[in-house]
Amino acid sequence: MTSQDQNSGFRSDDNGQSSFLGKLLTIDSKLGNQDVEGLKFLCRDCISHRQLEKSSSASDIFDHLLEEELLSEEDPFFLAELLYIIKQKSLLRYLNQSKEQVESLLPTRGRVSLFRNLLYELSESIGSENLKDMIFLLRESIPKIQMTSLGFLAYLEKQGLIDEDNLRLLEDLCRRVVPNLMRKIEKYKREKASQVVTPPVDRGPESLHQRKEEPFSRSDIEELLEALPALPASVYRMDRKHRGHCVVVNNHKFTSMLDRPGTDKDAEHLRHVFEWLGFSVRVYDNVTKGHLDNVLQEYKCHPGHSDGDCFVFCVLTHGKFGAVYSSDGTLVPIQEIMSHFTAQQCPGLAHKPKLFFIQACQGEEIQPPVFIEADAVNPERVPPSLQDSIPDEADFLLGLATVPGYVSFRHVEKGSWYIQSLCNHLKSLVPRNEDILSILTAVNNDVSQQADREGTKKQMPQPAFTLRKKLVFPVPQEKL
Repeated sequence: MTSQDQNSGFRSDDNGQSSFLGKLLTIDSKLGNQDVEGLKFLCRDCISHRQLEKSSSASDIFDHLLEEELLSEEDPFFLAELLYIIKQKSLLRYLNQSKEQVESLLPTRGRVSLFRNLLYELSESIGSENLKDMIFLLRESIPKIQMTSLGFLAYLEKQGLIDEDNLRLLEDLCRRVVPNLMRKIEKYKREKASQVVTPPVDRGPESLHQRKEEPFSRSDIEELLEALPALPASVYRMDRKHRGHCVVVNNHKFTSMLDRPGTDKDAEHLRHVFEWLGFSVRVYDNVTKGHLDNVLQEYKCHPGHSDGDCFVFCVLTHGKFGAVYSSDGTLVPIQEIMSHFTAQQCPGLAHKPKLFFIQACQGEEIQPPVFIEADAVNPERVPPSLQDSIPDEADFLLGLATVPGYVSFRHVEKGSWYIQSLCNHLKSLVPRNEDILSILTAVNNDVSQQADREGTKKQMPQPAFTLRKKLVFPVPQEKL
């Protein structure tokens, strides 16, 4: 015998399933309107659009999932996946799931497509002002109604302006309005390319009918892209009282590791170049973990940031993937270092570029020849994920001497390939008004062409960034 709760819309059998439905009602009561919008969006590939449009609560969506046999007491994983994506992880306990369990099962059991995940992630990072700018750029093509960022992306998809194989319009909008979101799109492309090809999900006749009514063709999209007005390139301010502070952590001697001869050459070159660029430079030698904590605390709270344009933090030491060693052998995650300078932790640097340059190995040790040393200590190979080291907010740049999983090289007399190339290209390209990303591209090209005397060992630096604007250092009046 079946009954239906008039308030919830759930259909239940009087056989004990009511306790499970009660848990679903509890989850429903803890979700807000924004959560419901997110659930509706994430379910677009498995519930008809007509049903979703009529759904006004989470319980309505749960009811549809139950009907489609996508949710049951025996297998609540799809709902767990949805709650995980909308960041309601505390509610997983009502499904007898943990965050760790969901994370471990997502690669094999996840139903939400990479494309839908991407759009949802982007919507969370598109602020109200960004959304206004995007709508303005497409003002001739979209209705003049109030939209959330998620609603905006859903509209672009519904009109056929974007899909999982065509992100040109979305890329153009992000590149013009929120450049740091391009890294999410690039990540999506890499993951999609590595996926095993699977048959498309059958969305039923209603979905097919709707696709026939889409008013935009590929040629329409091409015209729309060409018609987008050109926006002036934004550049970070570089006209405050002083350029900012540059900190150099230079570890030459270690209590339990090999020394790093040649590093003093790097430290001196960095001091020379960044003082030339107008920074107040301070070098700290052979820094223990306790000393590093003190330095980070000092510069996190430094009153001079409010009058400065920028902040630079350089680390010259041994390392392994995602972390660097203090002189007393403590492994410190790069993310931990950078986290001291987020807008919340360091308000004086909010909306200002924060540059971190790391000369240290990020992976597997290579036996060095006589004049070349590798900045690695008992490292291990791990999957690359450099973006994980950067705080999830704008205005950061992380320059690593090498890609994750590999060593970087340092000449015992002349200094490291990476730092020497960085300094030389700053000296030559800043006077040409090149921005920092162009300079780092030149550094990549230079270092990648270098090799040890036998020509067997190579290195490739890797930058990662969330900069929102171009960073162009003013040309110093003095010449080096």
